[in-house]
Amino acid sequence: MKRRSLSPEEALAWARVAATVRPIGPRTADLDAFSEALGEGGQDLDPPAPTPAARPKPPPAPKTPGLPAERSGEKKVRRGKLTIAASFDLHGHTQASAARALPAFLENQQADGVRCVLVITGKGKEGQGVLRRNFLLWLESPGARRLVSGYAESHPRHGGAGAFYVFLRRAD
Repeated sequence: MKRRSLSPEEALAWARVAATVRPIGPRTADLDAFSEALGEGGQDLDPPAPTPAARPKPPPAPKTPGLPAERSGEKKVRRGKLTIAASFDLHGHTQASAARALPAFLENQQADGVRCVLVITGKGKEGQGVLRRNFLLWLESPGARRLVSGYAESHPRHGGAGAFYVFLRRAD
Protein backbone atom coordinates (compact mmCIF):
# COMPACT_ATOMS: atom_id res chain seq x y z
CA MET A 1 0.00 0.00 0.00
CA LYS A 2 1.42 3.34 -1.04
CA ARG A 3 1.47 6.09 1.58
CA ARG A 4 0.56 9.56 0.48
CA SER A 5 1.78 12.77 2.05
CA LEU A 6 -0.57 15.08 3.93
CA SER A 7 -2.04 18.11 2.22
CA PRO A 8 -1.23 21.49 3.85
CA GLU A 9 -4.74 21.63 5.41
CA GLU A 10 -4.40 18.07 6.75
CA ALA A 11 -0.93 18.83 8.14
CA LEU A 12 -2.28 21.91 9.93
CA ALA A 13 -5.20 19.92 11.38
CA TRP A 14 -2.84 17.14 12.49
CA ALA A 15 -0.51 19.65 14.17
CA ARG A 16 -3.48 21.06 16.13
CA VAL A 17 -4.52 17.61 17.29
CA ALA A 18 -0.97 16.53 18.12
CA ALA A 19 -0.52 19.62 20.30
CA THR A 20 -3.39 18.47 22.55
CA VAL A 21 -2.12 14.92 23.06
CA ARG A 22 -0.26 14.02 26.22
CA PRO A 23 1.99 10.97 26.09
CA ILE A 24 1.20 8.12 28.43
CA GLY A 25 3.81 6.47 30.55
CA PRO A 26 6.83 7.92 32.30
CA ARG A 27 8.73 10.88 30.93
CA THR A 28 12.06 10.32 29.22
CA ALA A 29 13.92 11.97 32.13
CA ASP A 30 12.28 9.52 34.54
CA LEU A 31 13.31 6.59 32.34
CA ASP A 32 16.92 7.77 32.33
CA ALA A 33 16.94 8.05 36.14
CA PHE A 34 15.29 4.64 36.41
CA SER A 35 17.84 3.05 34.10
CA GLU A 36 20.70 4.56 36.11
CA ALA A 37 19.18 3.33 39.39
CA LEU A 38 18.80 -0.17 37.96
CA GLY A 39 22.39 -0.15 36.78
CA GLU A 40 23.61 0.85 40.25
CA GLY A 41 21.26 -1.59 41.98
CA GLY A 42 19.59 1.26 43.85
CA GLN A 43 16.29 0.75 45.57
CA ASP A 44 15.58 4.33 46.66
CA LEU A 45 14.11 5.67 43.44
CA ASP A 46 10.81 7.45 44.02
CA PRO A 47 8.08 6.65 41.52
CA PRO A 48 7.12 9.58 39.31
CA ALA A 49 4.28 11.69 40.64
CA PRO A 50 1.01 11.31 38.78
CA THR A 51 0.15 14.09 36.40
CA PRO A 52 -2.39 16.51 37.84
CA ALA A 53 -4.47 16.38 34.65
CA ALA A 54 -5.10 12.64 35.03
CA ARG A 55 -8.65 12.03 36.20
CA PRO A 56 -9.06 9.14 38.62
CA LYS A 57 -11.21 6.33 37.28
CA PRO A 58 -14.46 5.64 39.09
CA PRO A 59 -14.40 2.60 41.35
CA PRO A 60 -15.51 -0.61 39.68
CA ALA A 61 -19.13 -1.62 40.00
CA PRO A 62 -19.77 -3.76 43.04
CA LYS A 63 -19.83 -7.45 42.43
CA THR A 64 -23.19 -9.10 42.37
CA PRO A 65 -24.35 -9.59 45.95
CA GLY A 66 -24.57 -13.03 47.51
CA LEU A 67 -28.28 -13.35 46.85
CA PRO A 68 -28.96 -15.22 43.64
CA ALA A 69 -30.58 -13.33 40.82
CA GLU A 70 -34.12 -14.60 40.38
CA ARG A 71 -34.13 -15.44 36.67
CA SER A 72 -37.36 -17.46 36.76
CA GLY A 73 -39.15 -14.65 38.56
CA GLU A 74 -37.85 -12.13 36.08
CA LYS A 75 -39.20 -14.24 33.22
CA LYS A 76 -42.58 -14.52 34.95
CA VAL A 77 -42.75 -10.73 35.33
CA ARG A 78 -41.89 -10.18 31.66
CA ARG A 79 -44.51 -12.72 30.56
CA GLY A 80 -47.15 -11.11 32.76
CA LYS A 81 -47.56 -14.18 34.98
CA LEU A 82 -46.27 -12.37 38.07
CA THR A 83 -47.45 -8.84 38.65
CA ILE A 84 -45.43 -6.05 40.15
CA ALA A 85 -47.61 -5.13 43.08
CA ALA A 86 -45.81 -1.92 44.03
CA SER A 87 -42.82 0.19 43.15
CA PHE A 88 -40.50 2.31 45.22
CA ASP A 89 -38.55 5.15 43.62
CA LEU A 90 -35.32 6.16 45.35
CA HIS A 91 -34.95 9.33 43.27
CA GLY A 92 -34.93 12.33 45.58
CA HIS A 93 -33.79 10.30 48.57
CA THR A 94 -30.50 10.81 50.34
CA GLN A 95 -28.47 7.77 51.37
CA ALA A 96 -29.77 8.06 54.92
CA SER A 97 -33.45 8.48 54.00
CA ALA A 98 -33.26 5.63 51.47
CA ALA A 99 -31.67 3.38 54.11
CA ARG A 100 -34.64 4.05 56.40
CA ALA A 101 -37.46 4.07 53.85
CA LEU A 102 -36.57 1.04 51.71
CA PRO A 103 -36.59 -1.63 54.46
CA ALA A 104 -39.83 -0.18 55.86
CA PHE A 105 -41.43 -0.29 52.39
CA LEU A 106 -40.34 -3.89 51.83
CA GLU A 107 -41.55 -4.98 55.29
CA ASN A 108 -44.96 -3.41 54.65
CA GLN A 109 -45.24 -5.09 51.24
CA GLN A 110 -44.20 -8.44 52.68
CA ALA A 111 -46.80 -8.10 55.45
CA ASP A 112 -49.45 -7.46 52.77
CA GLY A 113 -48.48 -10.71 51.03
CA VAL A 114 -46.81 -9.07 48.03
CA ARG A 115 -44.30 -11.26 46.20
CA CYS A 116 -42.69 -8.85 43.70
CA VAL A 117 -41.92 -5.13 43.85
CA LEU A 118 -39.96 -2.81 41.60
CA VAL A 119 -37.24 -0.70 43.23
CA ILE A 120 -36.07 2.20 41.06
CA THR A 121 -32.53 3.20 41.97
CA GLY A 122 -31.49 5.14 38.88
CA LYS A 123 -28.27 4.44 37.08
CA GLY A 124 -26.18 7.35 38.27
CA LYS A 125 -23.15 8.59 36.43
CA GLU A 126 -21.64 5.82 34.29
CA GLY A 127 -23.75 3.25 36.12
CA GLN A 128 -22.05 4.08 39.42
CA GLY A 129 -24.87 5.85 41.25
CA VAL A 130 -24.59 6.03 45.02
CA LEU A 131 -28.13 4.84 45.67
CA ARG A 132 -27.80 1.99 43.17
CA ARG A 133 -24.50 0.87 44.70
CA ASN A 134 -25.87 1.12 48.25
CA PHE A 135 -29.01 -0.78 47.26
CA LEU A 136 -26.92 -3.66 45.93
CA LEU A 137 -24.80 -3.64 49.09
CA TRP A 138 -27.92 -3.55 51.25
CA LEU A 139 -29.14 -6.74 49.55
CA GLU A 140 -26.14 -8.51 51.13
CA SER A 141 -27.11 -7.52 54.66
CA PRO A 142 -28.78 -9.95 57.10
CA GLY A 143 -31.78 -7.61 57.36
CA ALA A 144 -32.39 -7.96 53.64
CA ARG A 145 -32.07 -11.74 53.66
CA ARG A 146 -35.07 -12.12 55.94
CA LEU A 147 -37.18 -10.07 53.49
CA VAL A 148 -35.76 -10.75 50.03
CA SER A 149 -35.62 -14.12 48.29
CA GLY A 150 -33.99 -12.77 45.14
CA TYR A 151 -33.70 -9.88 42.74
CA ALA A 152 -33.07 -9.20 39.09
CA GLU A 153 -32.29 -6.19 36.95
CA SER A 154 -35.53 -5.02 35.42
CA HIS A 155 -36.68 -5.22 31.84
CA PRO A 156 -36.03 -2.03 29.82
CA ARG A 157 -39.72 -1.12 29.89
CA HIS A 158 -39.55 -1.09 33.70
CA GLY A 159 -36.30 0.88 33.92
CA GLY A 160 -33.57 -1.49 32.75
CA ALA A 161 -30.30 -1.09 34.62
CA GLY A 162 -31.81 1.69 36.73
CA ALA A 163 -34.35 -0.56 38.45
CA PHE A 164 -34.58 -3.98 40.04
CA TYR A 165 -37.29 -6.54 40.56
CA VAL A 166 -37.18 -7.55 44.21
CA PHE A 167 -38.79 -10.87 45.08
CA LEU A 168 -40.03 -11.01 48.66
CA ARG A 169 -40.18 -14.02 50.92
CA ARG A 170 -43.51 -15.13 52.28
CA ALA A 171 -44.36 -13.58 55.62
CA ASP A 172 -43.96 -16.02 58.52
